[in-house]
Amino acid sequence: MTARKAVTYTGIPGWIYAVAGAGALLVVLPLAAMVAKVNWANFIPLVTSESSLTALGLSLRTSAASTVLCIVLGVPLALVLARGSFPGQRVLRSLVLLPLVLPPVVGGIALLYTFGRQGLLGKTLEVAGLQIAFSTTAVVLAQTFVALPFLVVSLEGALRIAGAKYEAVAATLGAGPGTVLRRVTLPLVLPGLASGAVLSFARSLGEFGATLTFAGSLQGVTRTLPLEIYLQRETDADAAVALSLVLVAVAVAVVALAYRSPRAGRPASAESTTPAVAAGGAVR
Repeated sequence: MTARKAVTYTGIPGWIYAVAGAGALLVVLPLAAMVAKVNWANFIPLVTSESSLTALGLSLRTSAASTVLCIVLGVPLALVLARGSFPGQRVLRSLVLLPLVLPPVVGGIALLYTFGRQGLLGKTLEVAGLQIAFSTTAVVLAQTFVALPFLVVSLEGALRIAGAKYEAVAATLGAGPGTVLRRVTLPLVLPGLASGAVLSFARSLGEFGATLTFAGSLQGVTRTLPLEIYLQRETDADAAVALSLVLVAVAVAVVALAYRSPRAGRPASAESTTPAVAAGGAVR
């Protein structure tokens, strides 16, 4: 018998590719136009000026801090939304995901009226000698506010896909909730957590509206790279384009990292080792 070649069915009509190509062009053409406008002869001096490097360094530091904060706050939120069942759960999910559709400047105003000097918590913090608004801390809070939903969505989806059968096996073997979470649940959804964290970092890196409204634009303190680009646009268009290209390159690298192909054999590996891990955790 002759071996038959496997046929892969995509289920995509030919005309879909044409529409998809138009959508891709809508994204690619503006980026190509920006690349064409770059002053390559002075590119290095433009992106290595003192103000540019200061803004880039501040953006990277605050984005890293906000990503850590997103993980600390987002993992419990995703677990509660994916595994819990309580009145108002849908309302909580809607509120947590609200920054995805809310204009960032509105988020900045909300943060200002919460942590500002005359804000809901700002008055108490002011008495304690803590001033958050228009500080580097405000930048981190603004970035966390807009980036947190990205981690929650990614992790909640990973939790729902993974299911709860391995946690149930571990609990049957005698593992406590903390052990199940640490040794079964989190290892299973680690790829989703990593993707959410990377996307949160990328979103934090590009944050503009909430940062400007809540933190202002103080060089070396709150002026991140998007704010520096905005200011350079008024005084030095070449510098603005060059810095924009740097930000695009970093964002593309980060998003590509988040959506890299999963390692071959990972699901099988997880399926074969997780019950053993759960059993190991149960006897400790």
